[in-house]
Amino acid sequence: MSAPRQLSLNAFIYPSGHHEAAWRHPDSRPDRIYDVSYYQEIGRTAEAAKLDAVFFADGPALRTDVRHNAAPGLEPITLLTAIAAATTHLGLIATASTTYYEPYNLARLLSSLDHISGGRAGWNIVTTGTDLAAANFGLDRHPDHAERYARAREFVDAVVRLWDSWEDDAIVLDRAAGVYADPDKIHPIDFVGEHLSVRGPFNSARTPQGRPVLVQAGASNEGRAFAGKYAEAIFTAHQRLSDAQSFYADIKSKAADFGRTADEVKILPGISPFIADTEAAALRLEREFNELTVPEYGIKQLESITGTSLRTLTLDAPVPVEVFAGAGDVTDNARSRLQVVAGIVERERPTLRGLLHRLAGARGHRVFAGTPEQVADTIEEWFTQGAADGFNVMPPYYPGGLEVFAETVVPILQQRGLFRTEYSGTTLRDHFGLARPQSQFAQTPVAVG
Repeated sequence: MSAPRQLSLNAFIYPSGHHEAAWRHPDSRPDRIYDVSYYQEIGRTAEAAKLDAVFFADGPALRTDVRHNAAPGLEPITLLTAIAAATTHLGLIATASTTYYEPYNLARLLSSLDHISGGRAGWNIVTTGTDLAAANFGLDRHPDHAERYARAREFVDAVVRLWDSWEDDAIVLDRAAGVYADPDKIHPIDFVGEHLSVRGPFNSARTPQGRPVLVQAGASNEGRAFAGKYAEAIFTAHQRLSDAQSFYADIKSKAADFGRTADEVKILPGISPFIADTEAAALRLEREFNELTVPEYGIKQLESITGTSLRTLTLDAPVPVEVFAGAGDVTDNARSRLQVVAGIVERERPTLRGLLHRLAGARGHRVFAGTPEQVADTIEEWFTQGAADGFNVMPPYYPGGLEVFAETVVPILQQRGLFRTEYSGTTLRDHFGLARPQSQFAQTPVAVG
């Protein structure tokens, strides 16, 4: 008999917390966001709760209005090596752009993280959504959406071939014969595409889990097609169960179109929980954070989503639905985060201030305020009703928000048999229930213990 299906849970680390005003709250630690020991402590908290992984977002440009919010500044792959040294099982997922890296360099960085951590690395594949990055790399323009995804497909193909270019048994290590490796089992990849060319082979042996886990976060049409072919885990944002169910079914269907099974791709929406002993106390905590927001900051963030100036709107007047004309719906649009915001406006008709508070919690991801049991209930509902394989947990504030989740919600999920009480393996693939892939260049299957 197969084991019961269980949740995957990641801690999405955003230095002082996912609420935009977290840095102003006394329970957060914005003074430590450049202190590596701070992140090691967070990693140990996540590992003690048996979470699958920690995850870092990243981008090659300063997008944050640093007048009103703390800027996350440490490069994630480097930082994750430090967390690797402080943990033994926790998965380590870094965001890196296919638009502003080159395949060989990024393949080396992620391969090194996987070796250093004993097989715990994951790569969150992004194409970079902001045109602020282009000038940082000497470019006149930021490539358009379709061009970025065309390059991304070639990029991932090339990187995976590099990781596979050493067969699993390429290292012979025959001291007596003086043979370290078998050159016949190390392959040039000779990749040539429209956007990229990479000869190979790689200059490092295959990693403990074969290759780092491929993660993706785009929900546009191109993003969904990309995810169906490549992604082994998908981070996504939804406000409603029905929208999450539609996305879930669509991605699983697209994976099947590429000859993959539903279990080969894990869908992990974001949830940002305000947790307290009573629902009323949790709602008070959320209001406490919202009252610390700076409207000017929120308006700038919202304008980056809409692509339209909102300066003529009044804070305490309803947001006109017309601001989101052409946003599309959750099944067919290239601007997925705009859809989420448009849905909030259409359903709830909030004032601008109210909308800014709704988005302050987690940038369009689902914010939930309640008791530990209520948080566990909503996680279980989405998990059992075809909306999620797990969640990216996005604490409103760090480090306490993660500590409360780990100490109060995780035990409930464990008691219900929905989440592990001990790790059953040592790699991120083990935690996600993903098979270790064979090298595409292998002539015969190799048993790897």
